This record gives sequence, C-alpha cells and structure tokens, in this order.
Amino acid sequence: MSRRLRLGVNIDHVATVRNARGGPAPDLIRAAALAFAAGADGITAHLREDRRHVRDADLDGLVALTRSANRPLNLEMAVTDEMVAVALTHRPHAVCLVPERREERTTEGGLDVVGQHNWITPAVRRLHEEGGARVSLFIAADKDQVSASADAGAQVVELHTGAYCDALRDGLPQAERHLAALYAAATQAAALGLEVHAGHGIDYASVTPVAEIPEVVELNIGHFLIGEAIFVGLDAAISRMRALMDAARSEANVLEQEA
Repeated sequence: MSRRLRLGVNIDHVATVRNARGGPAPDLIRAAALAFAAGADGITAHLREDRRHVRDADLDGLVALTRSANRPLNLEMAVTDEMVAVALTHRPHAVCLVPERREERTTEGGLDVVGQHNWITPAVRRLHEEGGARVSLFIAADKDQVSASADAGAQVVELHTGAYCDALRDGLPQAERHLAALYAAATQAAALGLEVHAGHGIDYASVTPVAEIPEVVELNIGHFLIGEAIFVGLDAAISRMRALMDAARSEANVLEQEA
C-alpha cells in the first residue's frame, strides 16, 4: 500500500507573525505559493473562532491561489454552525474538523467523535453533500474513535501524532507504544475505507517513522516548518521535509517488497 506521500503545509503561523504587527507582512498568499514551489502538495489553514491567525479575508486569497494552481486547500475548523457556514461559502477542497478551545495555544488532542457523534455527523454530511468537501476528522489513534469516524460518514481521518512526537523528542519509552497505536489505527481506518492522514508536532526527527506507516497518504505539518524557515528559509525547510518523506516511503516500499 506504500505510495508517494502528500505534504500539506499549514501556514497559520505566517499569519501569526503578520498579526503581531497588524500590517500586511508577511504575506500569507506569498507563503502558500512558495510552499507549492518547494514541494507542498496542498495548503492547510486553521480558521479559529477568535481569528488569532488566519482571517476570513485570507481564505478568499487562498481559495483563489489553490484553485489556480489546481492544488487542494484544507480548511481546519471547529464543529460549529459559524464555521460550517464559512466552509459552505468558500467551498475549500477539504475540511478537517478539529477540537477547539479558545484558551489553548494549539489543537490539543483529537475530536471525541464517540461522545459528540450526534453533533459531528450532521456537520460532516452538510460539508460533504452541500459543500462538496472531502471531510476529515482529527482524532487520537484510538480504535473507538476510528470506528465512530467511519460511522459519522467522514471520508478521511487525520491521526494526531503529537503524543508520539513529544515522547520521541523527550526520549521517553512511551514513544514506541504511541507509534504502535498509530500503526494500529491506520490499519483499522484503511480497512474501514477511510483515507488516512497524520499530523501534529512532526519535525525532521519524527517524520520518518510516521511516513513509514504504509496506510498514511498525507502528512500535515506547519509550526515546525514555519519555525525552521526563520533559519534556513521556507523553500529549504519544506524541501528537506519533502526529501525525508520521500526517502522514508521509498524504504517502506523496499521492506514491503521484501516481505
């Protein structure tokens, strides 16, 4: 099942830097175009309730750019009536539903699809049937959440890799357990007919083990790449990540053939 991995670059933190001064720089649309030139397959943007980084007006430019480039825009958003209305207006290629709390710095954990099934399922249906979006649910690597995501009618699950990436960075033994859970969830999701993505906290050190999971077809990476771009430039940061992903998938192909 190994194939070339798609890379979605989350450009939220370009907007975070812009908003710190209140002016137009750095230009979010320019950053997205540079990401495509460097090897990104798509752009991810998280429109939060408080508009702390990406704003509604940014979506107009991002939709125009991605459509002209024939590349997907993945809109991350909370499961609220307001966000569903925004998505139905802008009609991005993909929508990823994520949990959101106003006081959090970044998305913490995955959606509770099991507990919020009656709220999430109608949103998934509207976004897909009325908005034409490929709908993804951002979930923990948990078998019950995977099953509930399939029941909710999602086309995609994005597995939260944060616990694994944090444990690996800190040298904790739990890293292997978290990676095993990602493998198990990816296998289960694919068997249920779900496309499998992964993201959160991925950097150069953690990308290879995640990229080697054969069912995963897309990684969404943002904060690390924007931070690394301060030192080496956005093109170089994305190009290196792209190379590591390709090398990992090539190795996975070799191992699959030998097996």
